[in-house]
Amino acid sequence: MAVKPILKEPNKLLRQISKSVEKVTKEEQKLMDDMLDTMYAANGIGLAAVQIGIPKRIIVMDISKDNEKKEPRFFVNPIIKNKNPEKATYEEGCLSVPNQFAEIDRPSKCEVEYLDYNGKKQLLKADGLLATCIQHEMDHLEGILFIDYLSKLKRSMIIKKLSKIKSNTAVL
Repeated sequence: MAVKPILKEPNKLLRQISKSVEKVTKEEQKLMDDMLDTMYAANGIGLAAVQIGIPKRIIVMDISKDNEKKEPRFFVNPIIKNKNPEKATYEEGCLSVPNQFAEIDRPSKCEVEYLDYNGKKQLLKADGLLATCIQHEMDHLEGILFIDYLSKLKRSMIIKKLSKIKSNTAVL
């Protein structure tokens, strides 16, 4: 298990549509273990494989609180089956868009069909933070970031700020 570097916006790979996984093998399980280590090391609650440069339809997440027992979840080839028309608003952030946060409206509940860590088909009914986190991470699989839900002005200000940070660190 290893901690991988997380891609930061702007990055063309983050805008790619991830490819489906044919079968959950030892290789995918190792990737999910590495993703989990990477997410925990960055104090995140969700991570898509594309965020570490691997455009596969794989997500890991753990929304347990700091003092609670860890409850990692693994989603391979997730598909949202139903979305509640009722919206919920959460302040979202993203490991690929560091130190930027915004309130985003998303369906308050959803049903997700996916393969688990062992490749078994599952159906999860999610609400609250879990539903928001799943939808946020699934957006990554489509090349969408939470800042894409913001106004063009807010989005371009954030990208300009991140580009400046990126170019300053590249010089070091």
